[in-house]
Formats: sequence, C-alpha cells, structure tokens
Amino acid sequence: MTKPLALLCYERLLPGGQLVSRLEDLGYRAQAVTNPATLADQAERETPLLVLADLEPRPDAVCAAIARLKANPATAHIPVIAFAPATNEPAQNAARAAGAVLAVTDAAIVAHLNQFLEQALHVD
Repeated sequence: MTKPLALLCYERLLPGGQLVSRLEDLGYRAQAVTNPATLADQAERETPLLVLADLEPRPDAVCAAIARLKANPATAHIPVIAFAPATNEPAQNAARAAGAVLAVTDAAIVAHLNQFLEQALHVD
C-alpha cells in the first residue's frame, strides 16, 4: 500500500527536519518544498493528502503560496497547516486569511502533530 503524501514547505531546519521525521513515523511520505513559489504547482502535480507550511522566514511568500493553492480548483481541497514562532501571530493570522485550515506555533506543531493532522483531515 502506498503511503499518503504530505508536502512540507520549509526553509528552517528546525522545526522542518523534525516534522519530516515525525510525518514518516506516522506513516506519511514527506516531501520537502524549499521554495514557496513552487508550492501550488508541486501540489497540483503531486496530489498530496495535505500541506504543512512554515511561515518563516518569508511569511508573505508562504501566504501567497497558500492563497494560490486555495484559488486553484485542482488543489483547493488540500488542507494546509501553517506554523510560525509564537512571537509571529500576525503571520499565523495571515495564513488563516489565505486559506490555511490551521495556523499554530512551532512548539505546538511538533508536540501535537498527530492531533493537528486529525483535525485538518476531519471531514464533516
């Protein structure tokens, strides 16, 4: 059986590297996206189950990528979990406005990844 794919857009090694390991431990294939400008195209091509997006160090570029992902009918259904340092609440709010289903802190995403995945993938 093929493992579900999670795209992980990040530039910072922490928490990005930790999340790759955690996703793999949870049975996902984690594929890194290092340039936010390519996120939407890569999501359309790769058809991931979900996207995790680090808002640092370029929150504007990442939020634009989330908005582009959500504007495309082929990728609009893909849930996005964005994360940033606790001190960057404006970036978290911008990510929610761009279409992220969740925007959380770095510490929370690492500690509670399993719960956030369940919440993001929950279908009403």
